[in-house]
Amino acid sequence: MLIKEIMKTPFVVDKDISLKEAAKIMKNKKIGSLIFASGSKINGIVTESDLTRDFGKQEKISQVMNPKVITIEAEENVDRAVEVMKENKIKRLPVLDHGKLVGIITATEIIANFEDIEEEFIFE
Repeated sequence: MLIKEIMKTPFVVDKDISLKEAAKIMKNKKIGSLIFASGSKINGIVTESDLTRDFGKQEKISQVMNPKVITIEAEENVDRAVEVMKENKIKRLPVLDHGKLVGIITATEIIANFEDIEEEFIFE
């Protein structure tokens, strides 16, 4: 199964918002991360754990985000995404198509689609 088949639309912010604003967006959208980008350049990713770890200590997402964002191409197989997540001890991967952000794949999507992925491995 290809990543593009199960990826979700990422929520992108284009300005350095407060941790409180970020938490409110995540709560309202029921998402676990925000991607901070300027144009087509990804500046960083902010996760729930980043917020909870530094809430009250920092003010802006740029102060808590991970600026070294690991990405994956939309045409890759889901098993490759699992490998990348395991190697880097992360749960989310922004998805690119020819360098452009098009989605995000998370451990949650992979688990939710496990039966379809497992069938693909069995019948290949």
